Amino acid sequence: MKYRNGLLCLLAASAWSLWLWGCEPSSSRGLISEQEPVRAAAYGSWASPLSAADVYRQTDQLLTLQSVGNRLYFSQSYGEQGGGVGVGRLEPDGAVVQVVGAGFDAVSRIHEYGGAPFLAIGQTLFATRRSDQLFYRFAPNQPPLALTPNGTRHGDCIAYPKGSRIICVREDHRQQGEARASLVTINLNFPGEGDTLVDGHDFISSPTINADNSQLAWLTWEHPNMPWDNTQLWLADLDRKGQLQNARVVAGNIRKGAVTQPLFSPAGTLYFIADFDNWWNLYRLNPNGQVQQVLRRPADFAVPAWRMGSHNFAFESENQLIAAYLHNGEASLVRITLDSGSVEKLAVDFGEISQVVKGHDGVYFIGAKETPEKGIYRVAGRGVELVYTPQLASLDPRYVSRAQNINFRTSGDQWAWGYFYWPRNPHFQGLPDTRPPLLVTLHGGPTAKASLAFRSDIQFWTSRGFAVLDLNYRGSSGFGRAYRQSLYGNWGKADVEDAVYAAKHLVDKGWVDDERLAISGVSAGGATVLGALAYDDTFKAGAARGAISDLESLAQETHKFESHYLDKLIGPWPQAREVYHNRSPLYRLDKLAEPLLLAQGQHDNVVAPTQARAIRDSLLARHVPVALLEFPDEAHGQWKPDNLARVLENELGFYGKVFGFTPADQVPVPDLMPMPGSVVSPAADAGSH
Repeated sequence: MKYRNGLLCLLAASAWSLWLWGCEPSSSRGLISEQEPVRAAAYGSWASPLSAADVYRQTDQLLTLQSVGNRLYFSQSYGEQGGGVGVGRLEPDGAVVQVVGAGFDAVSRIHEYGGAPFLAIGQTLFATRRSDQLFYRFAPNQPPLALTPNGTRHGDCIAYPKGSRIICVREDHRQQGEARASLVTINLNFPGEGDTLVDGHDFISSPTINADNSQLAWLTWEHPNMPWDNTQLWLADLDRKGQLQNARVVAGNIRKGAVTQPLFSPAGTLYFIADFDNWWNLYRLNPNGQVQQVLRRPADFAVPAWRMGSHNFAFESENQLIAAYLHNGEASLVRITLDSGSVEKLAVDFGEISQVVKGHDGVYFIGAKETPEKGIYRVAGRGVELVYTPQLASLDPRYVSRAQNINFRTSGDQWAWGYFYWPRNPHFQGLPDTRPPLLVTLHGGPTAKASLAFRSDIQFWTSRGFAVLDLNYRGSSGFGRAYRQSLYGNWGKADVEDAVYAAKHLVDKGWVDDERLAISGVSAGGATVLGALAYDDTFKAGAARGAISDLESLAQETHKFESHYLDKLIGPWPQAREVYHNRSPLYRLDKLAEPLLLAQGQHDNVVAPTQARAIRDSLLARHVPVALLEFPDEAHGQWKPDNLARVLENELGFYGKVFGFTPADQVPVPDLMPMPGSVVSPAADAGSH
């Protein structure tokens, strides 16, 4: 769907849009008559129009945006097609052309987490396929052609018109030991090895070229750093043959910090973002080679580079740029006039802003609001306009709970942050003299962040009568370098304390029921779940998917990108072996006595399935209620929508059983009988209520 020329009602994409613009819904699916009376019912038992299947299958995600000529290319995941990623092209008239379908699944696994999997040049698209990681050319009226060797991965590709080549970051897995990083040129027309421009570094990313193709810039970093710790920005000249000359480090060598997102202005000045003064702010390289700060703000104009291809700013002209930033976890879009230093706010009602790029008729970005509205937007004067939206969640706006940004004191007299959501349902209220149960949700990473952008999974809980706190524990991004690094040496301790202190803070405010406190997380967030349950008895139940439980195993077996991550979070391995052991939830299960629901993929290459089974067996032996859902077709990363829905349904049934309410939904109730050897599988429990 798209929005153009004020045809909002005609082209509205969701129940929310129809309500927002005063349009009459063409379908009443998911809507309840306003005449239905409000009635009192136990929190958790409220009937909601948002099913678990809706949460994961009805919402597509926009991932990457690129401007080529007078067209925009974008990658998008499709929930109804199992989460596969396709690439579309937005034409000048607003029409969308599907260039590569979701079945191709355009996903790069460079640095394991990928990013920037495609490049468009004119009418030709180049994209990486998830299944084989080959880089394909899609030219009009020609079959797809793989251009790169087996065993290599590519990302962050840019066009080099002067040399009729593509410049890409390569990760080579064809030899023993660590994968090798390089910057290579790839022929546009013929398969082959390509030519190496840069190598000799542990990691390389973010190549960018100036307008006349005479200079190339890129980033490097070395173990044990992550790209949000310390990086170096390089600059080199390109000669007539496309070879690099005079390569030199221009930022990050003297002043240490995380330099990111280099970009040349239209006239060729090199700009970048760095956190030299705690915040990711904007800098440029002056003609004399000196680094100059462009704008000083207590805000982050970048995000940690878990994936390649982030763009938080773009030039409208040589003197003006559009930039997105986070301040205390809230997103804003601004126009910066460079000669005067003036800053004009353009949009402040977004929960997430990413992929800011220059188009032929202005600057575009991907935005997601606190309501279901999201899509591709264009900066228009002092405001923005929506030009394309994917499929949205069909949820009546009367059910949408809006976040309340809170902060609270945690251990060591430090501060932590979170987004609190009240229960919201127009047809239900809690029973007299009761308070809602609380679900504390934890992002992974742990150097990631919770977001204010609309999330159907949170609304799943709030529309049923749960209060939810989406926690930005210490170590989360969006709050400056010091906050991000406050978890260093403290993972498994500070994050756990923050979760516990957060729950107690909300209990003390009288907002939630102190006897019905639950905690849920995935991967690193799952480790925090296990740690919080073992830490004390604040939480009464927990749920974890792909939970990291053995930090020693993780340190020894993880992939290259994170192979030294734990050096920062815990300490160098094996010197800090005792700390690893003491912080590992797997070895603290004797202190865990609350009901636990585990979900685990049997092809997980980060967390061995045997760890989840060991947790289950240990708790069963101590008669602690526990259930394990095992999924034979899942690994550690992105799960299939149907399986995620099954986990969510089981989690609702689990909390109903533990907290003593009956869900309105017909959902499975996991078998929590502490019987050694019992396993609840998705197939076995699908019909139980």
